[in-house]
Order: sequence, then C-alpha cells, then structure tokens
Amino acid sequence: MTYTFLKPFSFQKNITLKNKILMAPMTTSSSTTEGEITDEELIYYLVRANGPGAVITACAYISSEGQAFPNGMSIAKDTHIEGLSKLAKTIKLQGAKAILQIYHGGRMSQTKFNGGRQPVCPSPIRAERKWADTPKELTDGGINILIHQFGSAVKRAIKAGFDGVELHGANTYLMQQFFSPHSNQRKDRWGGSLKNRVAFPIEVVKHCQEIIEKHSDRPFLLGYRFSPEEIEKPGIRIEDTFFLIDCLINENIDYLHLSVNYYYQPSLVGFRNYQHQIPKSIGEYINNRVPLISVGSIKTPDDAEKALEYSQLVSLGKQLLVDPQWVQKVENGKKDSIHSYLKKNERVSYYIPDSLWKTLLSMPKWIPYRE
Repeated sequence: MTYTFLKPFSFQKNITLKNKILMAPMTTSSSTTEGEITDEELIYYLVRANGPGAVITACAYISSEGQAFPNGMSIAKDTHIEGLSKLAKTIKLQGAKAILQIYHGGRMSQTKFNGGRQPVCPSPIRAERKWADTPKELTDGGINILIHQFGSAVKRAIKAGFDGVELHGANTYLMQQFFSPHSNQRKDRWGGSLKNRVAFPIEVVKHCQEIIEKHSDRPFLLGYRFSPEEIEKPGIRIEDTFFLIDCLINENIDYLHLSVNYYYQPSLVGFRNYQHQIPKSIGEYINNRVPLISVGSIKTPDDAEKALEYSQLVSLGKQLLVDPQWVQKVENGKKDSIHSYLKKNERVSYYIPDSLWKTLLSMPKWIPYRE
C-alpha cells in the first residue's frame, strides 16, 4: 500500500517537509537546572530525526519563572542560543525541519522549579491541581513584558537556526490560561468577553510575526498548539475554540496543532457523542484554510491515514519513543516489525535520557513496556 503521509508537504512560506509526519513535542526534563541542552537530549533527538519530515521539540520556557516541570530547556536568555543551535543542527542533519516549541507555564509553574517565585496568571485563581500554588494576578505592564518575552524567544530561535517556532497555547499553560474563562476572570481589556480573552494570544502572535518579518533572512514558520476543550467549569468549549481558530487564521498563522489524547477523541464535556469526534469537527471547521496537525494514539500507518482524512499533517509522540524507526519501517515495507511497547532490557537501544526513562517506567498505562 502507498501511504499518502509519505508524500512531501509544502507550507505557503515555501518550506517543504519530506513527508507529512512530525515528531510531537514531548517533555524530557533532561536539560540542566539552568535550561541548557545536554548531550543526552542531542542523542535522543538525533536517533528520531531521520524519519519524520519535521521534529517539534519539547517546550522551552521563555522566562525563568515560567517552568512547569524540572530541567526543561530554556530560551529565556541569549546564553541559551549556543546550545539550542546544536539542537537545531542535530535535528536538521538528516533532512528534517526543526521547530522549537516555546511556552510559559503561568499558574502551572511551580515555585520549587523557579527559585521560590510565586506563579503568575491572568487572575489569582489556583489551578485545580493538588500541588498548585495560588498565582499572582498579572498587571497590564507584566502582560506586555510577557508578549515581548515571547518575541525575544522567537528572535533567539531564528538565530539558533530553527525553521520555525510553535507557540504552546495548550495543556493549560499561560496562553491557554488567558483564553480560558476559568483562569481569566479579568474585567479589563485582557479578559471578560470571549474577544478580550483571545487578546493575549493574538497579541503574542502579532508580535512574533513582526519579529520574524524583521529578523529572519529565510522562510520561518509560526505555528500554534491548542487544546480544544477544558474539563473545568467554566472552561473552554468547542465553540470558543472555533472563535480562536478564526482569529489565528486571520493573523496568518502557518499551522495549527491539536493537543488531544486520541485522534478520534469525542468531547471531554457533556454528552459523549462518539459519532462526532472533536478532531474531525475541528478539521471540518478549518476546511483547509490552514494546515492542521492531528495527534493522539496514532500507532499504525492505518491510524495515520485515517487522521489525514480531516488534517494535512500527523504528529507522532509515544510511537517514536518506542520505535524511533517507525517512518523508515513504513517506507521500507516493514510495518509488521513496528514496535508497540518498550523492551526494558533493551534500554540502551532507545537512547532515551535517564530522567525520561524513569518517568516512562513509572507510567506503564501511558507507555507499555516488557522486561
């Protein structure tokens, strides 16, 4: 069978991927305490960058108080450019495009990772997590600083040699917190109405586009990852997400990237209509106006093909952890040899950093493994 995801894909910005598979961004917690890239991380990406058309890195924090987990990679300072440049070169060595995901944790940041500093958020409303701290409400000046910190991060990514940046507006981090009626209950121009709640992510996109226009001497992608719904009450619902999508497309975003657990996922809230899946609904709503990346439990080539029924691109996460050669095996007609679980006694063959390996073994329901 000839799979359509093996065919090249071109963005409007004259950037072409060798195929329609991307490596999804996954936290490794393997940088130094100062956010510097380690050799372990470089090797981890090297062995997975040969197959996909592009690799989206683990998220890099744009500001030192924005870490949501330990030992994340940083793009908060110019001193981080050298290490990030090594990462970009490593990914691109075998023909993949390199996309850096950037984020700020907002109220999901933890004081123990950020020098004891109190997390910030649009409103002083604690996240519904046992470990969460009550955040400090951002001032208007603080919001503008954050917008420019995102722009500075994009400028550093350009200098480091990446082919694009993905803004992390998903997984309950800061950009999503501004959009959410649960975490954003402000009464000023940054909150309240749906239009005001979308203002921060849109201003970040506008500023980043300006930075790209001014500082990039080559085509450079700006993508946006989003979670289509929240379980919180009040929370983001699919109609809100449709509004966000329209706003992002109006600002000429280069692609949109879903963040869901399953590429066929039903609604997380209300009546679970299994005949009408959220990712498919979003793909139909976008209607080819901008490339959509589907994701979530895509294990087999047939899964990837089904996901392309409503999207233009597919990102693989867990599957590239358990089998870094997934794409090559499909290309060579060896799909029956694709691994679906980790082999604990063959750990060395996966080139997975120590901290990530320990995490994976502690979550057997997330990634299956055998002795």
